Amino acid sequence: MKIENHFIELGRDIESSLKEYFKEVDLIREKNFLKVLNAFQSVHLHDSDFGYTSGYGYNDIGREKIELIFAKIFGGEDAIVRPQIISGTHAIAITLFGLLRPGDLLVYASGKPYETGEGIIGIREVEGSLKEYGVKYGEFNFRDGFNEDLIREAKVVVFQRSKGYTFSDSISIDELENAIKIVKAVNPNAIVMVDNCYGEFVEEKEPGDIGADIIVGSLIKNAGAGIAITGGYIVGRRDLIKKISARVTAPGVGKEIGPMLGLTRNILQGIFFSPLVVSNAVKGAIFASKIFEDVGFEVKPRYFEKRADIVQAIKFGRVDLLLKFAQSIQKFSPVDADAEIESAPLPGYENKIIMAAGTFVQGSSIELSCDAPMIQPYIGYLQGGIYYEHTKYASLYALQEILKIL
Repeated sequence: MKIENHFIELGRDIESSLKEYFKEVDLIREKNFLKVLNAFQSVHLHDSDFGYTSGYGYNDIGREKIELIFAKIFGGEDAIVRPQIISGTHAIAITLFGLLRPGDLLVYASGKPYETGEGIIGIREVEGSLKEYGVKYGEFNFRDGFNEDLIREAKVVVFQRSKGYTFSDSISIDELENAIKIVKAVNPNAIVMVDNCYGEFVEEKEPGDIGADIIVGSLIKNAGAGIAITGGYIVGRRDLIKKISARVTAPGVGKEIGPMLGLTRNILQGIFFSPLVVSNAVKGAIFASKIFEDVGFEVKPRYFEKRADIVQAIKFGRVDLLLKFAQSIQKFSPVDADAEIESAPLPGYENKIIMAAGTFVQGSSIELSCDAPMIQPYIGYLQGGIYYEHTKYASLYALQEILKIL
């Protein structure tokens, strides 16, 4: 794809103006690298741990070390990290079904969950939801105040860190720490669960470091660095991980089985490279925020604001501009660059979704991608970028194409 010279020059000027913000990202990356390296070294990882296991996966030392590493990185006592966990949504479902029993109350304290989460809970009528099993549900947005009545009754209180399909701020670690303290003060027995998708390694601390009981995420997002080809993780208190493990496999068996199918090395390389790749994605998001704000689009977060995840929201206001943005990102991809993308229904979502994802791993959102529900005010959600340069030049190309029809 050709980018005109004056857009290249614009990119250089923008880049020069962002040096101090990029330096802050680099400092976070450095600290997270050391944390990850220390976790690897603490378990005495060896080349022989990368062996292939099949069938039941008994006595898989590589799997055991992966789970120790993830527990150390994310601030938990124990972990479940498996290729059989297909997505972040799957990790959330496993965790909630593992912790909740009929009559228990689940509370989302960060407001309305992702649309896929609505299916798990039973807000939307789907087969096999928590609602079918007699689990009650309530929600509030802690930024508007804490509903202490719901907290007192809650068995599990969930915070979703990322903004989802909203035009709001994602939840920072500092904000989350304060919210967890308030929940625990009202109900010390409440299990605080954090959906950490898109937030890993964006800041120096993880939710487990600041009081979360359970943290869940996906390996085809930040924690897999575009290297892991599938999988998810659940990290937290040992007693809770034991409960959840009965849902991952079967009661009485738990974590003791689960073949890694030759993916041990793949998953470990992914988490090892994550601080670097996430820093590239964050820099790309800052760059995109700056150039689109400079031409008049409303963005969140703004380029100078503190970030809690890798997602950059851009409000286009017109369906044709959003469509052109997504199509431009697709055309600047290494895979399926010639695909003509359109919006379509997607399982788990109520509205039509457009997705630009010319990725090596299907659905990977740490690789450069964007998606959006095709509803007013036509907000595009840009995320990922293994290379910072990929997001930089794709954003310039998208801006060039949008200005032709603006």
